[in-house]
Amino acid sequence: MQNLIDLVDKKLNEYMPIVYPEDIFKAMKYTVTLPGKRLRPVMCLETVRMLGGDVEKALPTACAIEMLHAQSLIHDDLPCMDNDDFRRGKPSNHKVFGEANAVLAGDALLTFAPQLIIEKSELPAETTLKLVYEFTKWGGAYALIAGQVVDIQSEGGKLIKSPEETLNFIHLNKTGALFRLAMRSGTIIAGGSEKTLGEIDEFAKKFGLAFQIYDDIMDEISSFEELGKTAGKDKNCGKLTYVSLYGLEDAKNKFDSLMLDCYDIIKKYNSNIFTNIMKKLENRLLGV
Repeated sequence: MQNLIDLVDKKLNEYMPIVYPEDIFKAMKYTVTLPGKRLRPVMCLETVRMLGGDVEKALPTACAIEMLHAQSLIHDDLPCMDNDDFRRGKPSNHKVFGEANAVLAGDALLTFAPQLIIEKSELPAETTLKLVYEFTKWGGAYALIAGQVVDIQSEGGKLIKSPEETLNFIHLNKTGALFRLAMRSGTIIAGGSEKTLGEIDEFAKKFGLAFQIYDDIMDEISSFEELGKTAGKDKNCGKLTYVSLYGLEDAKNKFDSLMLDCYDIIKKYNSNIFTNIMKKLENRLLGV
């Protein structure tokens, strides 16, 4: 996994030179290159590898997905949204570059990323078009952004649907969308069948739900040093989370159930990387 992380970090640095006007490119690169697990690009690349595709040809798409993720973090941290001063243990983008540049950096990444998929592609035009479609679909109004909107609406109990339906919608879209984008893109690059795409997508959907439950639990019980961001914010803001709705123990049980489903789906593909990712999440929750 570390080899894939190093490869992604190298390419992100290569793809993002600092040019005029420097302020915007510095702001874009700041959040994209903050030290992190690089889960989404790694999951894209590992999907390509385990399905027999060319990992090198997947790098522009994998890096574009990490840029989309960074864009969502920049905007999520803004005072008008979650109002968080820290991300991955460092000051949030708007604390370093100001709110205006942070908004523009997020906007720029949202367009820079698919441009990267197109310009750096060594894939057939039809495949590249499919990847850009997947990017705009899962990063757009029906998925990632929809989840963020409903997440904001849910603060303080402002719900249109039932709490259960609302929570599921937030998790599937705000968090799950980018995992689905990563693994669906990897499957497309590797030339996977529709059946394979369905299986991989089901894994990504369940993993995304499990990951958000994990995040909800960690927000409840962890310190700033462990999280790299302000702990306990969800609770203080009255956000709808698995812990607030079901309690800590039931949240853990749901996480465990989803992990079992994920293992069951992925076992046929013999991926040590996906197995290790899941085991690391499980191990961090063992003491809860």
